[in-house]
Amino acid sequence: MPCVAVDHVDVLIVGAGLSGIGAGHQIREHFPRKTYAILEQRQEIGGTWSLFKYPGIRSDSDMHTLGYRWRPWVEEKAIADGPSILKYVEDTAREGDVEKHIRFGKKVVSASWSTPDSRWTVDVEDVATGEITQMTCGFYFCCSGYYNYEEGYTPQWAGVEDFEGTVVHPQFWPEDLDYTGKKVVVIGSGATAVTLVPAMAAAGAAHVTMLQRSPTYIVPLPEKDKLANTLRRFLPSKWAYAITRYKNVVMVTISFQLSRRRPEVMKRLIRKMQLTVMPADYAFEPHLSPSYNPWDQRLCVVPDGDLFIAMKRGDASIVTDEIETFTKTGVKLVSGEELDADVIVTATGLNLLAFGGVKLTVDGKPVNLPDHMAYKAIMLSDVPNFAYGIGYTNASWTLKIDLTYDYVWRLLKHMDATGTTWCAPRLRDTSIERSPLMDFSSGYVQRSIDQFPRAGSKAPWKTRMNYFYDRLALGKGNVDDGTMEFGRGAAAPAERVTAAAS
Repeated sequence: MPCVAVDHVDVLIVGAGLSGIGAGHQIREHFPRKTYAILEQRQEIGGTWSLFKYPGIRSDSDMHTLGYRWRPWVEEKAIADGPSILKYVEDTAREGDVEKHIRFGKKVVSASWSTPDSRWTVDVEDVATGEITQMTCGFYFCCSGYYNYEEGYTPQWAGVEDFEGTVVHPQFWPEDLDYTGKKVVVIGSGATAVTLVPAMAAAGAAHVTMLQRSPTYIVPLPEKDKLANTLRRFLPSKWAYAITRYKNVVMVTISFQLSRRRPEVMKRLIRKMQLTVMPADYAFEPHLSPSYNPWDQRLCVVPDGDLFIAMKRGDASIVTDEIETFTKTGVKLVSGEELDADVIVTATGLNLLAFGGVKLTVDGKPVNLPDHMAYKAIMLSDVPNFAYGIGYTNASWTLKIDLTYDYVWRLLKHMDATGTTWCAPRLRDTSIERSPLMDFSSGYVQRSIDQFPRAGSKAPWKTRMNYFYDRLALGKGNVDDGTMEFGRGAAAPAERVTAAAS
């Protein structure tokens, strides 16, 4: 199908979720004269928070750190439900008319960089019609996250076709699914599973069983932050938010560092927290005793211990075993036990997809992502004027995204001040050893991490999961650091260069 030329923007943002909406808002604040557009494949704002519709959908991070640094979260609940988070994102999009810059139903298929022209040419598919159009941009900012929104992960089990009940994946939850009075088996032990089990039990399921192959660290935390709610009574919301945010960042950082340095101590602390909700005689082995150390995988948060409370009531239970086969009435386990079910939920995880699956080309050469290194976990070696937003795995997503904005805006301002039209990180240190971009043992990471760029053994190529380090490195460090190369395209329009230098 022939391509039709469309238009040019200074900054092209891909994705209208939490990251993309924040990027649009911040461009408006820092670069009122720059043009920008946000391309969104779906017809809705919100990304994850508009896609997932399963019962109880919520964040497993507190909203004082998952919220934007510059837009206070003022609701009473710190661990918020999905609809509340979606409203927060939508309200942000409406502020400053960010929403009018979004082009819905537009999927980026490929993007080609030209150094002489100092611009990306982007092929955009209209999802409804299949028509391919082109637009150009000076800087490409990928804010699509790393999940594949078109498919979830489901293992291949024997006998699935024999099951006479309903099988559903949380990523594609049917609006008309009625599980009232029915027996439910939720397969999985991650954040989605520990959310679904108490929510479905509270909504009228006869009994909900969480079937896990191996246990996860499950931590009960207060749904409401007493400090935040108290401070808002006496201080302006921005001050109360900033203080609470800092407190929570410190607590998460201590938790992660303690897990790395003294894992046995952290295990005891988690067990102590669980015992505030669970009876002391509960058989923690094998259901709540993971074989790995805390933060080797992400901790699962249960607000006010709702999962444990459902278990104490008898509405829910945990079974630790492996599936041998599905049967007509449920699943048969390797141990020989059979679990009856009317509904089986495969909360078995998500699939990762690097940069939305977009095919990148630089000066006619295809970009094979594993051949490239991640610079400051924001840009790619030898890929000019391209940045991406990926949050922390050991803390709230938005903590890193806010710092990513800081760095990208500083980079663009430097280019404006120097009259340069492109920048690209160059790997010159031959002693750098390559490593996975994310050092995380979770299945969803291990299944796909080889398709992503590599991290390095030393800065600025080393991926650091440390907010305080990144706050200095990304917010204060020199952008012209000897690794970042700047240049001016020979064919770049003279008016753009003149305007940038003025």
